[in-house]
Amino acid sequence: MSFHAEKSLIRAHHAALLDATAETVASILAAHTHADWHWRGMHPWHEQQGAEAVARAFWQPFLRSMSRVQRREDIFLAGHNQIDGFQSVWVVSMGHLMALFDAPFLGLTPTRRIVMLRYAEFHRVASGRIAETAFFCDLLHLMRQAGYTPLPEQTGAHLIQPGPATHDGILTAPQPEAEGALTLDLIERMIGGINHHHQFRSPEEELGQTWNDDMLWWGPEGIGATYTIPRYIEQHQRPFRTRLSDRRFNGHVARLAEGSYGGFFGWPNLTLTSAGGFMGLPPGTKGDMRVVDIYRREGDKLAENWVFIDMLHFLKMQGVDVLEELRKSS
Repeated sequence: MSFHAEKSLIRAHHAALLDATAETVASILAAHTHADWHWRGMHPWHEQQGAEAVARAFWQPFLRSMSRVQRREDIFLAGHNQIDGFQSVWVVSMGHLMALFDAPFLGLTPTRRIVMLRYAEFHRVASGRIAETAFFCDLLHLMRQAGYTPLPEQTGAHLIQPGPATHDGILTAPQPEAEGALTLDLIERMIGGINHHHQFRSPEEELGQTWNDDMLWWGPEGIGATYTIPRYIEQHQRPFRTRLSDRRFNGHVARLAEGSYGGFFGWPNLTLTSAGGFMGLPPGTKGDMRVVDIYRREGDKLAENWVFIDMLHFLKMQGVDVLEELRKSS
């Protein structure tokens, strides 16, 4: 399938948003969405119903604070959702919303400089309109650009994260169905490796089944980016597995692939208990992680992974209210 109609709808939706203002954005959102549009956003926006509510929660405050907004997209794909038996069609967009930070936003002091808000969107399209959206963005990353760093130094690198090394992530032309099936199968095997990691002799053996040795893992602010299997183990996997316990996988809402790209999101994907030390957290508290993973396959291995986590929600469940602390410090 080409998914031409679904992709064209999201393209039109994005194009219209480029001209939106705080006063017009509700009607612009309504033009491409169902009346009962289900929107999932990160903390503090959470779940909203309908264009008016989405505009009021996120887009109006964002557009009042950020001027000259551009969408700098790195990955664009569509596919049938494996989770519902390949019945629904979802369109995925990932990149940055670039803008001039000109007025306060979520308690952050404006810089009057360029900021880049990392985002990933999953849109379910039905009957020619958007029925459901998951909008993930990296608010801790935005905070750091504005000079606010509420967490201890992270284990990976802080970067404005690029798109695919191959520069081929915008899938406008139809992709061979078999290529998407290969990508989805590889993602499935990678998830299986995580869920049964105790069966492997070492983390290197586990990861080597499905990842290139020179893998790139573009993690969220608070964890950071890391490169190669050994550094990924050192800078993310080992801290994650040793400082968080009682890991429960809750499943995904959508999981799909097209060509060499694929990904998923959950609401929440994981429930974990802090064993102490992860992002400076004390031990003993439980929290949910809402996560997006987007992948690029290279041959028969995964080569790149972009990760978004609703960190502010997870931290608040641990008793750390980053936005409240920001308001107190302002």
